[in-house]
Amino acid sequence: MKTALNFQDADAFYECLLDAHQGLSREQSELLNARLILILANQLGDTALLTSCITAARPAPVE
Repeated sequence: MKTALNFQDADAFYECLLDAHQGLSREQSELLNARLILILANQLGDTALLTSCITAARPAPVE
């Protein structure tokens, strides 16, 4: 799993993502995120890598 910045243009991606959510309700925005996650996961296609990414994205437990 890559943890170092690997974007060609992170700012442009973030801007595009924000634009995609513009004018959507919270529910529509959440559905957009869910669809985007599934589309990106399909692009990776590696279950072990996807599992590692899910683990890395989870917040650390509060002690």
